[in-house]
Amino acid sequence: MPYFPQLMQRNLRRLNQWRNLGFWGLGAFIIGWLVASPLLSILYLTLGDNQNIWSHLVSTVLDDYIITTLLLMLGVGSGAFLLGVSTAWLVTLCRFPGRGWFEWALLLPLAMPSYIIAFVYTDILEYAGPVQSLLRDLFGWQSPRDYWFPEIRSLGGAISMMSLTLYPYVYLLARAAFLEQSVCVIEVSRTLGKTAWQSFYSVALPLARPAIVIGLSMVLMETLNDFGTVDFFAVKTFTAGIYDVWLNMNSIAGAAQLATVLLTFVLVLLAAERYARGARGYAHATNRYRALPGYTLAGWRKTGALVLCLLPILLGFLLPATILASYAWTHYAETLEADFYNYLGNSLMLSGMAALIALSIGLFLAYGVRLSQSPVLRAASRFASIGYAMPGAVLAVGIMASFGALDNGLDSWMRANFGLSTGLLLSGSLVAVTFGYVVRFLALSFGSAEASLNKITTSMEGAARTLGQNTWGTLRRLHLPLIRGSILAAMLLVFVDGMKELPMTIVLRPFNFETLATFVQQYASDEMLEEAALAALTIVATGIIPVILLSLGIRGSRPGQ
Repeated sequence: MPYFPQLMQRNLRRLNQWRNLGFWGLGAFIIGWLVASPLLSILYLTLGDNQNIWSHLVSTVLDDYIITTLLLMLGVGSGAFLLGVSTAWLVTLCRFPGRGWFEWALLLPLAMPSYIIAFVYTDILEYAGPVQSLLRDLFGWQSPRDYWFPEIRSLGGAISMMSLTLYPYVYLLARAAFLEQSVCVIEVSRTLGKTAWQSFYSVALPLARPAIVIGLSMVLMETLNDFGTVDFFAVKTFTAGIYDVWLNMNSIAGAAQLATVLLTFVLVLLAAERYARGARGYAHATNRYRALPGYTLAGWRKTGALVLCLLPILLGFLLPATILASYAWTHYAETLEADFYNYLGNSLMLSGMAALIALSIGLFLAYGVRLSQSPVLRAASRFASIGYAMPGAVLAVGIMASFGALDNGLDSWMRANFGLSTGLLLSGSLVAVTFGYVVRFLALSFGSAEASLNKITTSMEGAARTLGQNTWGTLRRLHLPLIRGSILAAMLLVFVDGMKELPMTIVLRPFNFETLATFVQQYASDEMLEEAALAALTIVATGIIPVILLSLGIRGSRPGQ
């Protein structure tokens, strides 16, 4: 019977492993449970629905949601891939006028939220806009029947808007991957008779594949999360459908069921990204690095490179920002009268609180993993940081359901025991909005803190312990000063993402509580973009700061440079 003693020993090791987690393990599991509560609420609503709403959705709109969402993902993914990879290769390995400026300027559209650029282009390209009005004056056209013009409020329009603002994710990671490649492998391909294009396609692109796949995964997750663009363009995706079923059909159970299907899309994306990274091995054949030689472009190639790099910057940032600036200059008085400073204060407060809380929790989880080295704690911390992969609409449904259940339970208990009604303390409050932000952006702070802590050798910790420092003292006196730059950068990213966040804010905000994002969305939907231009420009301006930091970071990322 040797099996049973071995089984008992294995179970004792697992029990000791759980006991050794202590304070850090308890904290990590509490955080993991809090993060999981919205998802568990969605599953509960999905399984417990008895209103027959699902059969109605299947017979009416589900097919349209699936097909439209897939087409949107395919279009945005293709556009982001083509723009991101091509421009990254050009500014990294090719030499042409303006290359140094394009290196960082190609990141500028990342500061422009998709819903803002959608509002701007709709304003100038719709039938009553300046572009079509000018064409009618020039050619004497009288009505839409006299000419054809592409419809901006369409699936193709949504694909174009999102591609212009999301391609920097692919560009950023592809450029970093190209910079890290050894020039030797490229030179070997040239000695074997490969042209510059063949070297790119057969050598550089396969080596950069893992980074490109991660960038595309981020693009597709942001596509699934978008609400402002698809709602304004009347594109029936799952995100728009969740809000429609919830707010217009007044069925949170139906919204939860659509959210469950949308979660399936996210899980497939995550599984595909992990499989793509693990299916093959990617390694450089040499550790020798030197300055990349580059291919000097001339003639039509130089012109083509200039046009290809300039167009996404012009269409994705310069033109929309210029139009917003002109609107803001002429209509700033109306914006200020619309309580602009109050909305700005609300955005700063929410984003600041979320950034501080997310940073604290992320640092707590990362330091706990470092101290214990427990796979259980590591798994709990990884689970606690999955919120970034969850679309805002999904989190909003789960948070409202779980917080609503807590409010109802507390209200019933207070009525039964004290005859008092507590009302809604959590749902529809600043607590709900802040909690949603923290859950959604916790991965940014946790990932940054963990990566920074891993760069600190354990011998330095040992030296601190021999000098009498306990766990907290080591963290405060040793680790925080060394990782201060990284965690402040992560805090800034959380803050900027909070300033731009729209889907969760629309649902979770208190009554009559507006942020800059909801203010812009409301005014643009009412065809009053000029009055909201200053607020939109403020959101864009906050996004430029991390763009500058990212540009500085990738410029010096090549080994030996």
